[in-house]
Amino acid sequence: MYTVGYIDAGKYESVSKHIRTREVIITEERIRHIQERHPEDYERYAGYLKEIVEKPDYILEANKPNTAFILKEIAESGEKFQLVLRLSVAGDTPEYKNSVITFLKIDKKRFQRYLRTKKFFTNLNNAAIISIG
Repeated sequence: MYTVGYIDAGKYESVSKHIRTREVIITEERIRHIQERHPEDYERYAGYLKEIVEKPDYILEANKPNTAFILKEIAESGEKFQLVLRLSVAGDTPEYKNSVITFLKIDKKRFQRYLRTKKFFTNLNNAAIISIG
């Protein structure tokens, strides 16, 4: 288990108002999952994980409770990423931390499609709550 970074709970309160910890972790099992499903993404882009969770561009509604679907464009490279983050909330086992479920690089077309077709909670660039759909 590795610490990825620390979230600003206020940015994620649209997903859950009962977040118990700021720490975000990734487990060995999740690293293997990413390596198997998205070859080379973890090795090439793991250095961006901290920036993605701490400074997301968009937090979208995920299809599971207490789970954030994060989109991020890295300014200096123009590369776009999606990350699914399970938030640790009141009622969870006390040892649980916020944890990365999956992470991958995506192309511009997919990034834009997510913004058109998903209901998203927070556009963090404009600090506005926007609903699509």
